[in-house]
Amino acid sequence: MPLRFTPLMKKRLNRRTQFMLQAALRFFPELQGKVITIGYTRAHLGSALIPRDSEAELTIRLKVRKLSYNTIGHELTHLVQGLSHLSSSLIDGRIPSGEKQCDIWTLARSELFCDEAPTYLKLPPVIRANWPSYACSVRALCVAAIAKRATYRLYIRWLEEQIHKLALQNLEKIDYGRQMSLPL
Repeated sequence: MPLRFTPLMKKRLNRRTQFMLQAALRFFPELQGKVITIGYTRAHLGSALIPRDSEAELTIRLKVRKLSYNTIGHELTHLVQGLSHLSSSLIDGRIPSGEKQCDIWTLARSELFCDEAPTYLKLPPVIRANWPSYACSVRALCVAAIAKRATYRLYIRWLEEQIHKLALQNLEKIDYGRQMSLPL
């Protein structure tokens, strides 16, 4: 897949970033054969220019410092969202527009994108703080939410409720009494 880097990104590009981009792109067959311009941003973790027509340039901007697979996947999913709304013949299985939807489809796409907690999904603080312990469970819930979407239009609310229940289940297992005892 051809990648084009903006001059600002070329200055900051390193092997790690190139490796991460190539690894992430393997999970986006919808983007095969398309030229993607990779730019640099200082303001956010990343951003994507959503294509409005089939001739539009596909562009994402990333902050190289603290770059995660989740951020790369999220921005690439925005490109797929845009392409899926152009024509039903271009992409099978439309991804609905929106940031939360983008987080859900990114996590569901591959475990690779579970290296960092999603930004837009409502997560209890305990899950956000202990993301590596919860990542696989939240990903499984995202996959289930996408399946549920076919028959239940409030699938995002359902997902966030399930994530909240997941946090409560694990909080009940903690023995707070033992933590409070002090040797005197």
